Amino acid sequence: MVNESAYGSAQNILDVAIANDEDALAQIYGDEQTISIAAGISQPISKAPAVASVITASDIRRMGARDIVDVLETIPGVHVARDTISNSPIITFRGIYSESNAQVLMLINTIPITNLFRGNRGQVWAGMPVESIARIEVIRGPGSAIYGAEAFAGVIDIVTKDAKDINGSSFGVRAGSFDSQDAWFMHGKNYAGFDVALMAEFGTTDGHHENVDSDFQTMSDALLGTNASLAPGSTNNGRDNIDLRLDVQRDNWTLRGGLQRRRNVEVGFGVGGALDPYTQYDSDRLNADLTYKNLHVSDSWGVQAQVSYLNVTQEIDEDTILFPPGAYLVLPPPAAPVGPFANGVIGNPEVWEKHWRFNSHVEYSGLDDHALRFGVGYSTSEIYRVRESNNFSGVLVDVTDTDAAFLPEKHRDNKYFMMQDVWSIADDWELTTGLRHDNYNDFGSTWNPRAALVWSAGYDTSVKFLYGQAFRAPSFAEFRNRGNPVALGNDELDPEKIESFEVAVISTPVNDLTFGANVFYYKWDDIIQFIPDATTGTSTAENIGEQNGYGFELEMEWVPNSDFLVSANYAYQDSENSNDENSGNAPKHHINLQGNWQFFPGWYLAPAVNFIIDRERSSGDARDDLDDYAVVDLTLQNRTFNNKWEVAAGVRNLFNSSPEEPTIEGLNISNDLPLQRRNVFVELRMGFE
Repeated sequence: MVNESAYGSAQNILDVAIANDEDALAQIYGDEQTISIAAGISQPISKAPAVASVITASDIRRMGARDIVDVLETIPGVHVARDTISNSPIITFRGIYSESNAQVLMLINTIPITNLFRGNRGQVWAGMPVESIARIEVIRGPGSAIYGAEAFAGVIDIVTKDAKDINGSSFGVRAGSFDSQDAWFMHGKNYAGFDVALMAEFGTTDGHHENVDSDFQTMSDALLGTNASLAPGSTNNGRDNIDLRLDVQRDNWTLRGGLQRRRNVEVGFGVGGALDPYTQYDSDRLNADLTYKNLHVSDSWGVQAQVSYLNVTQEIDEDTILFPPGAYLVLPPPAAPVGPFANGVIGNPEVWEKHWRFNSHVEYSGLDDHALRFGVGYSTSEIYRVRESNNFSGVLVDVTDTDAAFLPEKHRDNKYFMMQDVWSIADDWELTTGLRHDNYNDFGSTWNPRAALVWSAGYDTSVKFLYGQAFRAPSFAEFRNRGNPVALGNDELDPEKIESFEVAVISTPVNDLTFGANVFYYKWDDIIQFIPDATTGTSTAENIGEQNGYGFELEMEWVPNSDFLVSANYAYQDSENSNDENSGNAPKHHINLQGNWQFFPGWYLAPAVNFIIDRERSSGDARDDLDDYAVVDLTLQNRTFNNKWEVAAGVRNLFNSSPEEPTIEGLNISNDLPLQRRNVFVELRMGFE
C-alpha cells in the first residue's frame, strides 16, 4: 500500500466517502500525510529520512482487519510468518527472519514493548486488536539512531486513539468462524478542560485447528518403538483477550494507562515440536506513561520529557507438555533418552518482568537552515520473578530459586544520548544526520549513526539517499539461560549489528496517482545462534555468521475519485549467509493488492489478494522448498444509516487455499505450519455523540 503520496492519500479519499463531506474534496490535492517515527518529529512523509508507510484507522476499517498482523502484511517488504509456539507472529522485514523475531522493534505510542526474556514481544503476546488504533507508522530499515536496541530490520509504532479521534462514543460487536466473538466500546470527550478517552476491547476465539500429519514425536516413536505421538492431529490456537486503555490530555500533558490481558492462550503447535492440546498460557501487560511536550517554549526551543512503566508476565495456566504421555525425553548425544514419562515431559517456565524508562529531548531551531534535536534517556529493566517446575528427572519438582531454574533473576540498565541535525542545504535538498550512543551494564556500549539526503526533485517527486546502522541486544534467554537440557546462554555475547544503504523515489505525476520505489542493501553481522557443544550435547549461544541482503520494493496507489481506490505493491529480496547460501524461510517475491469500490451509495466492496512466492529452506535443511500460496480476502461494508450505524461482513481465504509457513529443521512437521483456511465474520458498529 503506497502511503507516501506527495499530494493525496487513501485516508483523505476514504474520509470523503465516509463523511460525505464535500468540503474535504478541496483538501485532497494539498493535504500530505505526515509521519513522526522517522526522525522523532512530525514531517511530510515525502521528506521523512526513511522508507516509511502510514496506515490510518480508516485504512484499517476499509480492509476489514481484525488484528494488527492483518495490517502489517499489506506493507511492502513486510511478511508475517508464524511461530509454532502460540502461533505468534514472525514479522519479517526484507528477508530478515528469525524464530524469536527479536530484530523488529514494536512501539505503542513510541514506548517499546520488548521483553527481556526473549527480546521480542513475548510468547504470550497473542497479537493486538485494532479498534483502539489511530494510526500505524512503519519504517523499513535501521532505526537505532533514534530508538536504540531492536530498531534493527524495521520499527513499528502503534499510535492509539485519543479523545479527539473518538469524539463521542462508539461500540461494536463481531462474530465469526472458529467460534470467535469480539466486542468493543470507546468514549472520548472533554471534561472540565481534560480530554479523556476510554477504550475497551474484548475477544475470544477457539482459533483455527488445521491438521498436522506428523510431528517430532512421530519421528521419536519410529526410533524408539513407542506410540506416543498425537499426530495426525490439529493445532491449538484459542485465546481470550481484554484490552483496556485510558488517555487523558490537558495542555502539554498526556497521561496514558493500559492493560492487555491474555487468558487461556493455547500453545499452537507445541513448544517441543510435538502436538500439545493441553498447555495454556496467561499473560498480563500493564503500562502507564506520563508525557510533557511543548514544542514552542520559545521561538527557537521545544522540549519533550516522558516517564513510563511496563510490567509483563508469562504464566502457565496448564502444564506445558513438551512431549506427550508415553514419550521419552530425547537428549542430544551422547546422553541416552530418559523415560518413558507417563504424564508426558513437563516443563513450566514462568517469568515476571518490569521496565522503567525516562527520556527527554530538546529541539533548537535558532540556527539558519538547521533543526537540531538532542536527547538523553535511562531505562532499567528487571526479571524480578522466575518460577519453574519440571519432571526432567522423572518426578515433577519445583526448581524455583535454585541453580536448576532456567533463568536467574537479573536486571539490565541502559543510558543513552542522541543528537540529530536536519539541515536545509538548499530549497530542494535536506540532509538529516544523527548519532546515538547506548551504554548497557551487562554487555557494554554501542554507537549507531545515520544519514539521509532528501532531494525534492520537483513539486511531485522526491528522491532519498539513506544510510544507517543498528543493533540488537542479546535477550536474557541468549545471555543468561541455564538449567536447560538443550540451549544455554552466554554472557560474553556481543549485540547483533546491521548496516544498510537505500535509495528511494516517491512521485505523484498526477493528483490521483502515486508511485514509490526503493532499492536496498544490508549486511547483518554477529548473528546470535545456538551452536552445538562438542562434548556436552547441549547448545550455547554464540555470535557466528552473517547475512547479506538486497532487493527492491515498488508501490502504487490510484484514487481517481471518492468511489474507487486501488493500491498494489511488489517486494523482491535475496539474502545469503556467509557461505553464499540462501538464508531461507522468507519469500523472495511478495505481491499485495488492495481495492475499495463504492458500487452503490453507502455500499463498499474491498477485495485483497496476497501472494507469497519462492521461499527456500535455510542452509542445511534438506526438506523440499515451501509451496507458494495466494490468499484472497473480501470485505463488504454498508454505511447508510446517517453515518452512525455500519454493518460489515468478510470472508478470508475466499478460495480455501492451503497456506503454510516454515518450521525450523528438526521439528519434522510433514506439512510445515498450516495457516487458517476459509473463514468468515460479520460485524455491527454504532457511533454517537
